Amino acid sequence: MTAALPDYRIFAIRHAENTVRTRGNNFINDPDPLDLLQMDFYFWVISGAGRVIVVDTGIDAAKGAANGHHQTIAPPEALRALGVAPDAVDTVILTHAHYDHVGYLDAFPRAQFWMQAEEMAHITGPWMQVPFFAHAYHADDIARLEDLLRRDRLQLHDRDLEFAPGLSLHRVGGHTAGQEVVRVHTARGWVVLASDALHYFEELERGVPYAIAFGLPEMLAAHDRIRAMAESEAHIVPGHDPRVARIYPPAQSDLAETVFRVDLPPSGAN
Repeated sequence: MTAALPDYRIFAIRHAENTVRTRGNNFINDPDPLDLLQMDFYFWVISGAGRVIVVDTGIDAAKGAANGHHQTIAPPEALRALGVAPDAVDTVILTHAHYDHVGYLDAFPRAQFWMQAEEMAHITGPWMQVPFFAHAYHADDIARLEDLLRRDRLQLHDRDLEFAPGLSLHRVGGHTAGQEVVRVHTARGWVVLASDALHYFEELERGVPYAIAFGLPEMLAAHDRIRAMAESEAHIVPGHDPRVARIYPPAQSDLAETVFRVDLPPSGAN
C-alpha cells in the first residue's frame, strides 16, 4: 500500500518591489513597452512533515536599490514575524543564483543549501565574461556559494530530484542555465513554485518570454513542463507578479501585505 503524501503549507513572502518598472523591461518586443508593470520580489517557505524549508533567500537591500528595487521588509525579519528563526533553518533550496535570490545566504548559518549543478557550472564558467549573462550575478554572491560548496554546505544536484515525499526539484532552464522549479504536494493538489521560470502569470497566459534569458527556446518549453507538473494553471505560482498578493490569502493579519498562503486556492481576482 502506498503511503499518503504529506500536505505541505507554502508561504510566499513579498519583501521588495519596483513600482516604476516598465513592460519593455519585462517582455521582449512588448507592444506597449513604456507602460508600467510593477515587479514584486518573493521567496518562499514550505512547512510540513515535521520540517521547514526555505526556497531562495531574497534580495539584498543595497543591491536591489542600485537597480530601482525597494526592499519592504528584510527577509530574516519577515521569517521571524512568521515564526521561523533563520538561524534554526536547516534546509534552503536555491532556484538559481541571481542576486535577488541569494541576497541573504549568511542569514542561515545552520542550513544545508541545494542548487542545480548546471547553475554552479554556469556562474563559474565562460559565460560570465558576457555582460548580458553576468549582469544579474554578483561576484561576492558567487564567492559565498563557492565557499559553501568547499565547506560541504552546498549540495549540487542533477536535473530532477525527489527531494522528499511530496516535494521535488526540476531544472527547466531558460531564464538561467540552471533555473529550477519546485513541485510541492498540498491539500489542494500539486503546486509548482515557478520562481523565475515565470516572472509573471502573463508569460504563461500569452506564451511570451521574459526579457532576461539564457535560452529562449528552453524558457518557452518550460511553460509546458510547468503545466504538466501542476494540478492546474491555478496551481502555478510565478516569482515576481503583484497578482500573487491580490489573489492569495494572507498568512496572518499582521502580515497582510507581506506573507501569502499559496497552498490555498487563489481567488478569481485579476
